[in-house]
Parts: sequence; structure tokens; C-alpha cells
Amino acid sequence: MPLLIGSSLKMYFGRARALAWTRDVAALCADHPAVLDGLVQPFVIPSFPSIPDVARVATAAGMLVGAQDVHWEDDGAFTGEVSAPELAEHGVSLVEIGHAERRAMFGETDETVARKVAATLRHGMTPLVCVGEADRAPGDAASVAGIAQLEASLARARDAGLSGNLVVAYEPVWAIGAPEPAPDEHVRTVAGALRAHLAVDAAFPGARVIYGGSAGPGLWPRIADSLDGMFLGRYAHDPAAFGRILDDVVALEATR
Repeated sequence: MPLLIGSSLKMYFGRARALAWTRDVAALCADHPAVLDGLVQPFVIPSFPSIPDVARVATAAGMLVGAQDVHWEDDGAFTGEVSAPELAEHGVSLVEIGHAERRAMFGETDETVARKVAATLRHGMTPLVCVGEADRAPGDAASVAGIAQLEASLARARDAGLSGNLVVAYEPVWAIGAPEPAPDEHVRTVAGALRAHLAVDAAFPGARVIYGGSAGPGLWPRIADSLDGMFLGRYAHDPAAFGRILDDVVALEATR
């Protein structure tokens, strides 16, 4: 199964810049051996208004397109919200749910995250569920917290008997926007525990765990043994940095 490597553009880019970034990254991916040899499945998660334009460029280059949020109802009087059916109509395949910024700034809770995960699965898309401890903690303690948060996020899907693809983004809150990612051993400990937990989950066969939180070039070779990809932030705003991360994947593969 290829590694998942991609970026959420958050609200940094408007439509024109998001489209330019996607064109540049798509051009890199079109010729890069990491993608051509099936080592990496690249993805991009733009803002809602940019999805249709970005999707036309990204999907032609084999990139998955995601959304940064979703509402849990399929329709109704929910001003300003976007439903899972509409996202699916636009070719969205990944839906980012429960990011720490949404929890902190917009009151996202385990309950709303669980509802959104269920809605995403109902409409055939892959939830990209963000989990991570708020404060620095030993790796074992962070693993327990991450698994508890993940299970709370999946509760409604389990109750409804839903299954499908699943991506878990481990993003320790204290590492988001920090100068450096979390320490390598910490990341490996928590990500490894999440993978082991999911490995025996019949509802989500093939579930993948990726790392986010100041992830950028040079990190992948240090954590690759415990993860299925990386969720890139501001370090990927330069498309050339995205290319360097693909280079890291190829260089590591050559040593195996």
C-alpha cells in the first residue's frame, strides 16, 4: 500500500494560489519516481471554494483531494456548512475531521467528530481523523490518550455498523506550528501503538496512521518504520519542499 503524503492548505491560500500550488506539485508528482513507482499516494486538502478547481488539476495527476471539514447531516438548515453528499459530488475522497484548531477555536468535541466520521463513511469517503495530546506527555501516556481519542471519534460509526477506509493523523497539539516536530522516538511510540490498535480492527482493514505537526523534509527517514505517511503543514507551502520529501522516500527505499 503506498504511503500517504500530502498537505492541508488551511486558510493560507486563496483560490489562485491554491491552484498554482497544486499545478506545481502535480507537475512534480507526474515525473517523480516516488509516485510513478507507486511508493507514494499524494493528496491535497484545499479550502472549500477551491475544491472544484483544485480537483480538476490534482485528480488528473493522480493526487487525492480532500476537504477540511464536513457537517454531520446530509441536508437541512445549517447555514455556512457543507454536507458529505456535496463533497462527494465534487470528487472529494478524504475528509479531515477533528483537527486541534477546530477543537480549540470552533468548539469541536468528540461527539461532533464522531458524527462527522459517520457521515463521511456513509457517503463512501475516507475520514482523516486527527488525534493528539494537548500537552507534552511520555510516549506511553500519549499513546493511551491517542487511542482513547480515536475510539471516541469512531464511536458512532461503530454503533451504526459502518466500515471502510480510515486514515488517522497523529498530530501532538504542542508540535503544531512549532519550530520542530515532536521527537522521533515519541512519534514512533505513539504512532506504533495506534497502528497496532488498528491492525486488529475488522471494521477498518488497511487503516493507516500518518504524522503531522511541523512535518517537513528530512523527517521521513527518521520515523518511517512506524508510520504510513506524513501530513504536511507550512513546510510544504513551497512546492520544492514537497519534492524533497518525495526524494526522502525514494532515498530510503533504495537502502532497503
